[in-house]
Amino acid sequence: MQLGQKGVFWFTDTLSPAQLVELAERSEQLGYSALWYPEALSYECFSLAGYLLAHSAKLIVASGIANIYARDPTTMKQGQHSLAKFSDGRFLLGLGVSHTLLVEDVRGHQYSRPVTTMRAYLDAMEKAAANAPALAEPAPVVLAALGPRMTALAGERTTGAFPYNVTPEHTAAARALLGPDKWLIVEQKVLLVSDPGKARDVARQALAFYLQLPNYLENWKRLGFSDDDFAGSGSNRLLDAMVAWGTEQAIRQRIQAHFDAGASHVCIQPLHPEGRPLPDYNALAALAA
Repeated sequence: MQLGQKGVFWFTDTLSPAQLVELAERSEQLGYSALWYPEALSYECFSLAGYLLAHSAKLIVASGIANIYARDPTTMKQGQHSLAKFSDGRFLLGLGVSHTLLVEDVRGHQYSRPVTTMRAYLDAMEKAAANAPALAEPAPVVLAALGPRMTALAGERTTGAFPYNVTPEHTAAARALLGPDKWLIVEQKVLLVSDPGKARDVARQALAFYLQLPNYLENWKRLGFSDDDFAGSGSNRLLDAMVAWGTEQAIRQRIQAHFDAGASHVCIQPLHPEGRPLPDYNALAALAA
């Protein structure tokens, strides 16, 4: 798999089938190498990947991430290999432990120690490989990694790491842990809005869910943020760090800062300037080159 420098990330749960096709087709037409999507509350991860792969020709379709509590390791391995085989190697499996809210409250499982659980899961996936469709080339796996221990595990056992809601400073630290050869895939929210008040209103809306999740709060504290930054709907400092807003040039500078810090791929989440649950294709077009 040749993973280019730029991809697209979007919350596909909000889109209709026709809108999903539009997202895949326009991402591919604009020259983005990959389309990333989460597994949250609506569409099932592998079914959605199959649909997106069927409506694209060259685009890499990447789970960002597939929840390990949603399927056992054998099913995960079989699903990964099946999608890779059906798409001529265009499926990229991103794995993650998700969050207590989405594991216990939504799925009814017990959320366990993240790194220990992921290590055991990867062990079981390796054993399950014999039961999966055979592939000519190994299928890549990346881990959703925020903290140093999960990042180290990603470097030790997989193709790389996929941190979400992070700064270029985090990117630099992750690259140091991973070493020079592993993939480091970074998500960056962007917003083509220059008015500070309007931009931060949209940013607050985009970050509201994450302010409920301890995994992100703990990582933000490691990056120097405090409880004061999490109060209410988030401080301007936190909002500005997570959402690159302003002119095209300003947003490009933030994306470049991730590359300068060691990112091998940045997936752009193009927030709609009116806060609608739709990608801003104008932003994707402006940032594609």
